[in-house]
Amino acid sequence: MSGPSHVPVLLDRVVALLAPAIERDGAVLVDATLGLGGHSEAVLSRFDAVRVIGIDRDPQALELASARLAPFGDRFTAVHAVYDELPDVLAEQGLRTVDGVLFDLGVSSMQLDVRERGFAYAEDAPLDMRMGSEGPTAADVLNTYDAAALTRVLREYGEEKFARKIAAAIVRERAKEPFTTSGRLVELLYAEIPAPARRTGGHPAKRTFQALRMEVNDELAVLRRALPAAIDAISVGGRVVVESYHSLEDRLVKQAFVAATRLDVPEDLPFVPEGHEPALRLVTRGAEKASPEEISENPRAASVRLRAIERVTQGGVAA
Repeated sequence: MSGPSHVPVLLDRVVALLAPAIERDGAVLVDATLGLGGHSEAVLSRFDAVRVIGIDRDPQALELASARLAPFGDRFTAVHAVYDELPDVLAEQGLRTVDGVLFDLGVSSMQLDVRERGFAYAEDAPLDMRMGSEGPTAADVLNTYDAAALTRVLREYGEEKFARKIAAAIVRERAKEPFTTSGRLVELLYAEIPAPARRTGGHPAKRTFQALRMEVNDELAVLRRALPAAIDAISVGGRVVVESYHSLEDRLVKQAFVAATRLDVPEDLPFVPEGHEPALRLVTRGAEKASPEEISENPRAASVRLRAIERVTQGGVAA
């Protein structure tokens, strides 16, 4: 995502989508997935009057981002929270509405780069995968979920074709010894995924590690709560911009945006009565994707789906 040596995916396009909402005096942007602060730094650098509230559940990310953004003084505020706590964060900041909310979903480069966090499958590390410091770890999931639950997690969140086979192997192997580090899990995946399947679709551990991360951090449930809260929080002219990297995440974003822009009149009505216009409009046509050039420079951009929505009138709230 972002970091001293990492440029966030689709950075210029994200800033361009936010620009109409935040280039006014006194504008406030919530960077709901602060990470290392790459998006926030770009916004604070390019818009002199904007204030950014950065939210992250990861204390380490907050510390690093705060140091990076210290030159901007009180124009930046770091908040330790999960992004579905957006209404509470705004209340604590004395705000009823904001001008923009940005979500860059998924795992940050910092979490991938710090071996002890257990997000990466390229080297042996403790199976943690928590974005914060509370709750069950990936090892807890592997060692306690039954085969049916493991199959569901791998199939739904990892879109893993061999979910049942992998789940059965995990249950069989943990009976000999509990899973504690990523290396043993990667070995199991190489053994269980047939060779022809291993040759396509990237690293064979990619889907399983993604699934475990999403389960450990309850990512879809958090997003399901956060999207309507963000839509409700924006003022007239305000925008919500979302980058997702997983089909289930993008589907939730699409559904939330479509619901928020739906007309509340019968479909066969030949005109829209005054006062019944949607309170929000879609800014992007469908989901925007990265260019081949950006993907070649940053392979993580290959799966990004970018959507944006804008409030055009005060009426109505998100569904």
